[in-house]
Amino acid sequence: MTEALIAFAVAFLGLFILEPIVIALGGMFGWYTIVGERTCRVYVLFGKVIGMIDEPGLHFLPGKLGIRAFIVILLGKCYVLDMRLDQEYLRSQPVNSEEGAPMGIGIWYEMQVSDPVSFLFKNTDPRGSLRANVSNATVRCLSNMPLGEMLETRHKMSQTVRAEVSEKSQVWGYTLGSIYIRKVHFRDQGMIRQIEEKVVNRLRQVTSAIRQDGANQVSIITSSAEREAAVAFAQAAVIRPNMIGSALREISGDPDVANALFDILETQKTLESKARLTLFVNGARERIADLLAAQDPDVPKPSSAAG
Repeated sequence: MTEALIAFAVAFLGLFILEPIVIALGGMFGWYTIVGERTCRVYVLFGKVIGMIDEPGLHFLPGKLGIRAFIVILLGKCYVLDMRLDQEYLRSQPVNSEEGAPMGIGIWYEMQVSDPVSFLFKNTDPRGSLRANVSNATVRCLSNMPLGEMLETRHKMSQTVRAEVSEKSQVWGYTLGSIYIRKVHFRDQGMIRQIEEKVVNRLRQVTSAIRQDGANQVSIITSSAEREAAVAFAQAAVIRPNMIGSALREISGDPDVANALFDILETQKTLESKARLTLFVNGARERIADLLAAQDPDVPKPSSAAG
């Protein structure tokens, strides 16, 4: 049991106390180094590059640099470079079209460190130099282009700028990736307002033309419908007398039917006239006369007509 406790204490001491100390001392005195993913370490001793490690993982420095690995940690310098793909966007680069319109171009581009040594020692600010190179190439290559071509051929303009910049950027240890013209716009506010006014006026003209065309179409449809209706009414007016005459001729062939029809028509007209009528039954006229003769002479006689 005692031996097991001793072994546990030794293992605990070795794993949690001695191992971090050994690892720290090994890294401090140049026994090893750890290179991260997409990074590069450049070792410089007395102004001279003595080694470069760009493969990720754990590396034994004496095996890479020899005896100088112990000296470079104390007297040299280690540069850690980021090798990942980077990108940048330049806003509103000033150019003029062939017609003299002041335009602004927004350009997006990618870059990546391809040669760490050239990146460190051939240019003090390679990123700024590349930015200035892209900006100058954009202004130089895209100025004096026709306005219509500048607004439509972005892919062609992107290829033109990339072909101009790529060779110069490689000298500084930078590899230029994709370049894309993302935005082309007018820089003069007065011109922008004039274009807006022209567009608004054009939209109003188009709207008025559409409304007028719709009104004309409605007028054509209405006049056509009225003409067809007038023709139909005229045909009906021509056919109506013939139909009525034919019907009356057939009715007049039977006197009973004709008399009944005319009586009905006369009664219908009388009812529609809304006139006041006084009706008498058979034999009631003499009785009414007797009553009128026997009534008080001061009472006015009714002026109703007997029928």
